[in-house]
Amino acid sequence: MATTRTATTNWEGSLTDGGGKVSLVSSGIGTYDVSWAARTEEANGQTSPEELIAAAHASCFSMALSGALSKADTPPQSLETTAEVTFEVGQGITGIRLSVVGRVEGLSEDDFTAAAEGAKQNCPVSQALAGVRDITVDASLAAG
Repeated sequence: MATTRTATTNWEGSLTDGGGKVSLVSSGIGTYDVSWAARTEEANGQTSPEELIAAAHASCFSMALSGALSKADTPPQSLETTAEVTFEVGQGITGIRLSVVGRVEGLSEDDFTAAAEGAKQNCPVSQALAGVRDITVDASLAAG
């Protein structure tokens, strides 16, 4: 079964002096200010396309990793994933760094790292971002 999700942006003004509002329409959970300055300088309470991509990638990767671990009969107790998306003016998105710390009983660090690499490859957002030249993942198990 296919699903479609929708977001809209209303932009006013020039690229550097203007601004917009991005609305998460499907979920209805909010409307957020977006600007060029938030993309290239400090966020200052506004979001950017790269932050939205980071949120999408972190959540998709976590789902892919949880699914793979569960399928291997080692479901995670928890996964904390951070995605950092690097944007360079004139070049676009040049890199994405995924970092995940997991709590998974009965799994070695090597097996967790392998599962994280597999999740990076199989996550639909990773696949959609295949044009990004450098997507990396750092994976570790939480102590204790």
